[in-house]
Amino acid sequence: MQSRTKRHLSAADLDALLRASTGVGCRVEAELTDGWFAAAYRVVLDDGRPAVVKLAPPPDAPVLRYERGITVTEAMVYGRLATLPPGQVPTPQLFYSGPEFVVLSVLDGTPWDKVADGLPPVTQSALRRELGAVTARLHTLTAPDGRFGYPAPEAALSAPDWPTAFTAMVDALLQDAADAQDAAGAAPLTSPLDVSPAVIRALVAEGKGVLGEVTEPRLVHFDLWPGNVFVDVPGGGEGPRAPRITGIIDHERAFWGDPVAELVSLAFGGDTGPDSDLVAGYTEAGGHLDFTPAVRHRLALYRLYLGLLLVVECGPRGYVGDHLAFCRRTLAEAVAELRALG
Repeated sequence: MQSRTKRHLSAADLDALLRASTGVGCRVEAELTDGWFAAAYRVVLDDGRPAVVKLAPPPDAPVLRYERGITVTEAMVYGRLATLPPGQVPTPQLFYSGPEFVVLSVLDGTPWDKVADGLPPVTQSALRRELGAVTARLHTLTAPDGRFGYPAPEAALSAPDWPTAFTAMVDALLQDAADAQDAAGAAPLTSPLDVSPAVIRALVAEGKGVLGEVTEPRLVHFDLWPGNVFVDVPGGGEGPRAPRITGIIDHERAFWGDPVAELVSLAFGGDTGPDSDLVAGYTEAGGHLDFTPAVRHRLALYRLYLGLLLVVECGPRGYVGDHLAFCRRTLAEAVAELRALG
């Protein structure tokens, strides 16, 4: 996927960047083009280890407020996941990191979205159950300082309580959209969003009571669509070895907040309702999801947030056409859902 936030380097420049920062250079094998935000390269390090290098956006690239310090956030998440018992949350090993990059081990398997259409239902069911368990273990991690929101200080989007942090997260996206409109000299903000910022702020304000039920900040990945989940499916899921999840990637969007919010991106891969395989795996692994009216209200708010994020990021990343139309539909459906709850 092409994006204005991707920083493309020559093989020589990438080698020089790593060598200056870590003392270890690399030989570039290929650029990985599936990512939507950061440029990534498959490399072989000087010591022979295969690795993936992800680069932060260029210094002059327009990024959203929550994306400030995003590469350091990803490195932090890898570090926290490494404190869990081995195998609890499979993910690449962090070899090196800096403000401009992370260097990661190469995962076995294939992104789930690349093989999903060929998997029989029984295999999909087993993998969804395992993904639920992996997610529950990820949610055992809590914020070290007890604050909610995005961990990077550069984002300035954290607070001591969830209603305040979530409101700030929404406000930041609305301000990002307004700034983009001002810079382009374009029409009022209602044009790209199809809804006024006042309506969005009112919907969030109406939910402060249910947001206040969240009292402990848990790690939320918030981007667990199938493209960020690697799977190993021997024999297409019909062989003697069981299919398994080999890792989850792309932790940039992670924040400290309500585990219920995780269901928003997980829904891109299948059912996340009370009777779903995913929720069964989640609860079997010790997670708790009780679909009360308050939880359903919070889930609708998180769908609104993701819809808003998807629309607003289209501007700086240069996304147009079918993808932009999909993002706008996602936001419109979330607004309609919250209005119906009201």
